[in-house]
Amino acid sequence: MTQMTQDEIISNTKTVLQGLEALRVEHASLITSMGDAHKDDEKSYIIKKNIEHIELGLSEAQVMMALASHLQNVEAEKQKLKTQVRRLHQENAWLRDELANTQQKFQASEQLVAQLEEEKKHLEFMSSIKKYDENQEHEDVSEKPRPDPVVELFPDEENEDRNNISPTPPSQFSNQSSGYEIPARLRTLHNLVIQYASQGRYEVAVPLCKQALEDLEKTSGHDHPDVATMLNILALVYRDQNKYKEAANLLNDALSIRVKTLGENHPAVAATLNNLAVLYGKRGKYKDAEPLCKRALEIREKVLGKDHPDVAKQLNNLALLCQNQGKYDEVEKYYQKALEIYESKLGPDDPNVAKTKNNLASCYLKQGKYTEAEILYKQVLTRAHEREFGAIDSKNKPIWQVAEEREEHKHDNRENTPYGEYGGWHKAAKVDSPTVTTTLKNLGALYRRQGMFEAAETLEDCALRSKKEALDLAKQTKVTQLLNSSDKRRSRYFKEEADHPEEINRIIKLTQ
Repeated sequence: MTQMTQDEIISNTKTVLQGLEALRVEHASLITSMGDAHKDDEKSYIIKKNIEHIELGLSEAQVMMALASHLQNVEAEKQKLKTQVRRLHQENAWLRDELANTQQKFQASEQLVAQLEEEKKHLEFMSSIKKYDENQEHEDVSEKPRPDPVVELFPDEENEDRNNISPTPPSQFSNQSSGYEIPARLRTLHNLVIQYASQGRYEVAVPLCKQALEDLEKTSGHDHPDVATMLNILALVYRDQNKYKEAANLLNDALSIRVKTLGENHPAVAATLNNLAVLYGKRGKYKDAEPLCKRALEIREKVLGKDHPDVAKQLNNLALLCQNQGKYDEVEKYYQKALEIYESKLGPDDPNVAKTKNNLASCYLKQGKYTEAEILYKQVLTRAHEREFGAIDSKNKPIWQVAEEREEHKHDNRENTPYGEYGGWHKAAKVDSPTVTTTLKNLGALYRRQGMFEAAETLEDCALRSKKEALDLAKQTKVTQLLNSSDKRRSRYFKEEADHPEEINRIIKLTQ
């Protein structure tokens, strides 16, 4: 027998129900026709028994019909519920699409706000560094000479926020050698890491770098210029923590990647060589650092030209390394060459001119060439005086000349050379701060070594006043920035959230 459908079962049941009803009527008429005389005989008994069976069959058939009706109602309710479920699924899908679009817009807005906030912080940080950071290239002239710290006079694209001398913008690298250009998102991340590192928050800066490095290696592979850039950034953070071994390993890895992917004569290769040389210099390995610095110089001269200002910056680094080895002939040659480049390309009033003259003067002092050093110091102060007060004449004298006159007349009445003649001169130091202030202190120390105590006191007092005024100005600027802050709540939230390790991934995403 073939399986019957529900409709066939119901149809057959109705037919059976009609047949049974007909049989019941027929049997009832038979009982009636037999009469009372035969109601107790065997035939009557059989007919009655059949009528009972027929009525039972009718009852069962009616139950089946009722059950079929119930099942139809259940099926209809089921279909209704399915329709409602489909409608709810459609509504949920639409709501999910709307939520995804809203989240994308929110993330884009959050990223824009974060980038603007970090750019603002970066600009404020750079402004404070340029105005108030002490000149660390050379200390005051002292009785006992000591090795000079190697300063990154040539900052590269991974270290452009830590120095007063402006670097070659990374965007120019592609024009110079038609090669690699650092992505904007890595520059943004670099600025963020530098700010955390400058605040001593290495527990945030290091995981940021490592997470970004891991993501770059997954997406681009290890041998990619972006990975090398990230290795440079992490190496600088490790160097700030005095983890020189880890920093050296990262820089060597970055150097290998850049040579392989960009070629041996790319500016980015020179930048990594320079960073590695600086790292060795900080560890006192001047002999190991010198060939790296020379190789970086060779690349920059080849790519940029021998009279490019960036070449002069590299010459300053090389001179410092040689000075710490006592190679004073080479030091003088490098500084003088750098000075020629700055004066010819940037002009005599460029801050790098005064800084290089101070460096060269320091080299002269270590050799006992006091006259040559004194000439350079006076040139720096005279130029600053001319920029601030105009041409020099008998009534408009530079501070070093006033100091020497006070030394000459130190036994006379001080009223003959009143303080008012030079008391306002310290304002000129702001023209090239902190180089002029450093020059004042160095020349004062030189005068003191020569026994010219009155002249030394004049210059040192002027330098002290200049420093005090710069600090007062810094405090006023800081107060103004706090008062003019228009988005303190978001800034505070961003800073507090970044303190938590779970927020590091969010910050990484904002820079991607």
